[in-house]
Amino acid sequence: MSVLLEAEDVRKSYGATRALDGVSLRVHAGEFVSIIGPNGAGKTTLVNVLTGLATPTSGHVRFKGVDVAGAGPVRLARLGMARSFQLVTIFPALTVADTLAVAALSRLRQAARPFATRARDAEVRAAVEEVAELFGLADKLGRPARTLPQGDKKLLDVASAFALRPDMILMDEPTSGVSTADKTAIMDTLVRAAERIGTRAIVQVEHDMDIVFAYSRRIVALHQGRVLADATPDAIRADARVVSTVLGIAATPARTQP
Repeated sequence: MSVLLEAEDVRKSYGATRALDGVSLRVHAGEFVSIIGPNGAGKTTLVNVLTGLATPTSGHVRFKGVDVAGAGPVRLARLGMARSFQLVTIFPALTVADTLAVAALSRLRQAARPFATRARDAEVRAAVEEVAELFGLADKLGRPARTLPQGDKKLLDVASAFALRPDMILMDEPTSGVSTADKTAIMDTLVRAAERIGTRAIVQVEHDMDIVFAYSRRIVALHQGRVLADATPDAIRADARVVSTVLGIAATPARTQP
């Protein structure tokens, strides 16, 4: 499998506080990777560094072999990396269609005059309708985003990132604040959408361990800014150190194939 994203010996400090302390990881095409850890482990800081929102104090971040440390989300989107940004929270008055159109226009490099071009741009309309259909939002395109149920707001946040048609998507708590049933529906929807759109890898930060173990191919456990483990779900379950430090429960044996 080809390497899409690579972090090498990444450190990030905020004054005297070291949020990341020598983190290295690789994400390959075809992987679904979950980043887990207790509060303060450095999860969100790592995602911010990987997506160019924060510049590492030292170390390297490469996407498709290109050094992207501190590149910012716009440049990364053009290279094929997207991140869900909770646009419903940022722009609550926008309709579902307009929220998706902002992302689609960004992909088409027409973001300077988004609403002047959207109405007459058949390509943008087609992109909006395609993504809305994938995420079950086709009948809600005219609704203000703030009026959606919480589960649909989460879907819209993720859908806006998928509207960029990325090779890789990174998500920070994509299922937070919704019911257990909605969490599973959201995850099933985004996995299907990734397959349809051609997204080659997914990285998420997630606290819900049921979701983590159900969908991940690999799990990266952080603790105090360092990688405690980087392994398959079964290996993580069987690692007593990781389970006690990160999950706070007793380790369980790895499942064996019948």
